Amino acid sequence: MLSSIRLRCSASYGLRSYHLTNMRAFDELRKLEIFFMEETRRGCSVIELYELVQHAGNILPRLYLLCTAGSVYIKTKEAPAKEILKDLVEMCRGIQHPLRGLFLRSYLAQISRDKLPDIGSEYEGDADTVTDAVEFVLLNFTEMNKLWVRMQHQGPARDKERREKERGELRDLVGKNLHVLSQLEGVDLDMYRDTVLPRVLEQIVNCRDEIAQYYLIDCIIQVFPDEYHLQTLDVLLGACPQLQPSVDIMTVLSRLMERLSNYAALNAEVLPYFLQVEAFSKLNNAIGKVIEAQEDMPILSAVTLYSSLLKFTLHVHPDRLDYADQVLGSCVKQLSGKGKINDTRATREIVSLLSAPLEKYNDVVIALKLTNYPLVVEYLDNETKRIMATVIIRSIMKNNTLITTAEKVEALLELIKGLINDLDEPQGLEVDEDDFEEEQNSVARLVHMLYNDDTEEMFKIISILKKHFLTGGPKRLKFTIPPLVVSTLKLIRRLPVEGDNPFGKEASVTATKIFQFLNQIIEALPNVPSPDLAFRLYLQCAEAANKCDEEPIAYEFFTQAYILYEEEISDSKAQVTALQLIIGTLQRMHVFGVENRDTLTHKATGYSAKLLKKPDQCRAVYACSHLFWLEDHETIQDGDRVLLCLKRALKIANSAQQMGSNGQGSAGSVTLFIEILNKYLYFYEKGIPQITVESVESLIQLIKNEESMPSDPYAESLFASTLQFMEFQKQKGGAIGDRYEEIKV
Repeated sequence: MLSSIRLRCSASYGLRSYHLTNMRAFDELRKLEIFFMEETRRGCSVIELYELVQHAGNILPRLYLLCTAGSVYIKTKEAPAKEILKDLVEMCRGIQHPLRGLFLRSYLAQISRDKLPDIGSEYEGDADTVTDAVEFVLLNFTEMNKLWVRMQHQGPARDKERREKERGELRDLVGKNLHVLSQLEGVDLDMYRDTVLPRVLEQIVNCRDEIAQYYLIDCIIQVFPDEYHLQTLDVLLGACPQLQPSVDIMTVLSRLMERLSNYAALNAEVLPYFLQVEAFSKLNNAIGKVIEAQEDMPILSAVTLYSSLLKFTLHVHPDRLDYADQVLGSCVKQLSGKGKINDTRATREIVSLLSAPLEKYNDVVIALKLTNYPLVVEYLDNETKRIMATVIIRSIMKNNTLITTAEKVEALLELIKGLINDLDEPQGLEVDEDDFEEEQNSVARLVHMLYNDDTEEMFKIISILKKHFLTGGPKRLKFTIPPLVVSTLKLIRRLPVEGDNPFGKEASVTATKIFQFLNQIIEALPNVPSPDLAFRLYLQCAEAANKCDEEPIAYEFFTQAYILYEEEISDSKAQVTALQLIIGTLQRMHVFGVENRDTLTHKATGYSAKLLKKPDQCRAVYACSHLFWLEDHETIQDGDRVLLCLKRALKIANSAQQMGSNGQGSAGSVTLFIEILNKYLYFYEKGIPQITVESVESLIQLIKNEESMPSDPYAESLFASTLQFMEFQKQKGGAIGDRYEEIKV
């Protein structure tokens, strides 16, 4: 057995082969331990056995045998466990070869783990028994770490990468000692603070090895209880600036803060302790010292540290906005002098930093209270500012957050100016059109989340929006102006009627003032160019002025709409649509006097007659008939002009029929005649004396004559439906039924 162990332990293998050989050797040694234990039960002296194995020829097999015999010695309790363990850990100094020494001490840690003189252990001794156990583990840990670090400096420089890989595979052998310490019942907070942590940190700092320092600091954070970390923050954080500059301290501290955050989240009763030990101040100071000690620390690492600290603060001290603002202020100080941050990973981390308050509070209003928040945004490049602005808007929309004061709106628009202002864009920058439209639509939706019940404050809000939107560049106006106009029109509807307003014309916010404001906004649109949009908005404003009984203002808006129609809208289809809007809006207007209304209706009928296509002319002209008869307004009931429009429509339909008869038939004009018939029936039903039975009958006869021409399924269906409607009205009886009875079909 001894020769087999000697062969396996003294052979020179690669790391993987050596590791497998030792695992097999450990299995054999466990069997040997059982054999030794049986021999002691048969009367063999364990003391003699312990001395006998020390006569083995080679030192490495000798020490493995000594550890095995020592394990049996402890089990027999013929000597205090602390004495045997002290002897074994000292004897293992005889192996200074890094790889062999690591595995030897790993075996020692393995066999002694359940034999430490801990509290409650069967091997517990006097009052200082725990101290002896801790001393043994710490001594073994120190020696193992020295051997592990020594591996880095053996062999040629060209093998450095291979050595670092091997060290990474062996690190758990060293870290297991810290795990053993964390499992000892006797290692309470006092012992951890006074003995364990200082000794371990001393070894970590003094080894001056990047790999060892990073791994072992991380081990401390992971294996010991969160309560211990909270109570010893100053000691643990005090070691961080003393680590090698190349150590990834960013990840280490981030994990520490993450653990403490989770600890606070799971145990609300411990939150007062965080304030008691001043955890935030200690972490903030430690981060500052680490950054100061590592002058060449990348900006990514610094920002990541502050991002982790902010998330810790938001979880542990959500009510302390001053803490969060202090973190952002420290981040601004670190970014100062760096200019715009172009590192993609760094900017992504800054976005994460700025998103943390939004995700925590679900209220952008709270983020607006952080004075350093916009200062951090300023260090982002234009592209990342747009991303951050989108994040802010999404948060507002998701949580239905209302921004209710002009001051907060101003601060918000400064934060999202990456989406509403393009004055600083570099020349030649190409932006994806779909992305641009999506961004601007999000800004448009945002406008409706800026609201205050007080009309004066609301007017201040829309004035601020106007200031920012009008400097946003022409491409953005067609997206941002319409929601601003709609929001302003909503404000007008909330204004008290002049008679109910105690301030009357002296009020700071009046309908006249708001309409002037609207006119200034819409005037910017024809230059975009978006004349069709401006045209629609002018008509909406005119209708709003109508409801406020502001005739001069309504007339001015209609005038502006007419100017745009004449000068900017040239496409025939667009003209048809625009004219339909004019007629529909003008029909609902009741504020105009006779002179103004005549002027506007005359213009509308004139536009109708100038459309390019005859069918469009016909339909526009018979639609104008509704401008001269409003059932609820006796002052707007002119049967003669209604009849004139309908006759003019018939004339245009006849003209269309003549143009279409040249080899094409007159099916299209038949449809026009049927549509005009429906208008005749509408006004006949309203009792307009100028619309007589004879005129209706003659039109019906004309349509029947035209049906002998080439068939049109749509026209036939429309005419059949019209006749069916007339029959239905007859059957209803009453005054309307009597009128329809007079019509002979």
